[in-house]
Amino acid sequence: MNDETLKTLQARALDVRRDVIRMVGVARSGHLASSLSLVDLLVYLYWQELRVRSEEPQWPERDRFVMGKRNGCPALYTVLAHRGFFPREELWNFRSLGGILQHHPHLRRTPGVDAPTGSSGLGLGLANGLALGMRKAALPSRVFCLVGDSELETGVFWESVGNSSRLDVRQLILLADCNVGDWSNVQGRRAVQSFESSFRVFGWDVFQVDGHSLSAMEEVFGKALADLSRPVAILVRTCLGKGVTLFEGGRWPHSNIAPGRDDVERALRELNDRGEDPEVR
Repeated sequence: MNDETLKTLQARALDVRRDVIRMVGVARSGHLASSLSLVDLLVYLYWQELRVRSEEPQWPERDRFVMGKRNGCPALYTVLAHRGFFPREELWNFRSLGGILQHHPHLRRTPGVDAPTGSSGLGLGLANGLALGMRKAALPSRVFCLVGDSELETGVFWESVGNSSRLDVRQLILLADCNVGDWSNVQGRRAVQSFESSFRVFGWDVFQVDGHSLSAMEEVFGKALADLSRPVAILVRTCLGKGVTLFEGGRWPHSNIAPGRDDVERALRELNDRGEDPEVR
């Protein structure tokens, strides 16, 4: 990734963060901290990795994306809008009656959405089915599934992990957003090491990456996607609420309550101050 591409992606991530905050602020609803942790990863995926066509959302050979982490929908919707799947103005109708952007992904209503999201832990099962369907149809499509670390604590998720190996599911990439804590402490490292060991027991290839470093993601994804002869899990180390001091590291005490107008304006001022240097540190 050259310097120009890196700066462009960093600027996109900054713009996406601003709009995530705006849309949640307008709707007075949505999981803001969870969404902010995903921004850098989704920007990297949709501009560098996923084979998709915004002008042809149903292109048969496109890569499929399953949003298992349903609380991160504001980040996904904002990225889809910036990628050109629908007008940016639709963001201000988030969770509105009759709108195309509901609290959880809607397969038939939202351009760019390939699968619905059910209860926690079901996303990987849907991704398995999609990957098997792509193989049966002899399509080159890859299936990416994004889950949160809380889903890695559910039994149904690990049943799907076992099924991926048992059914020899290929072209499947699981992305686990692990914002379990401070990666400098022992508890955070042990949690990710435990997840990694569990995936390896089931025969998966496993990688780790800093989910806020675009250059690190380019390197790790290059290695991870080089051979998709068996399922791949990428443990993405992130910070909850990344980019805004008010929300970083779980400072926002009410995960189910959207910030008020003063909080939104404070967050936007902080991001606007980074305008000349868009890298979120």
